Amino acid sequence: MWKKIGRLFVIKTRFEACLIIYALAVGAMARGAAYLEQYPGIGGKLLLLACSGAVFLAGAKIFDCLRYEQAAARQSD
Repeated sequence: MWKKIGRLFVIKTRFEACLIIYALAVGAMARGAAYLEQYPGIGGKLLLLACSGAVFLAGAKIFDCLRYEQAAARQSD
């Protein structure tokens, strides 16, 4: 039973990865908008840029890991 529950938290396809990256992006942009209100000027803009950059880095890592796991699964079959 725990394996079935654990499988819900595993990214298996590129579509699932895109959904997760989209959710990360929405949250990061909401946080970035809050930074713009809290820190007007260049400081808020830099924090907004950092939020969006973190999503790009995380998305690239998710896609790379997914590609690696799929290649490893193909080799083991």
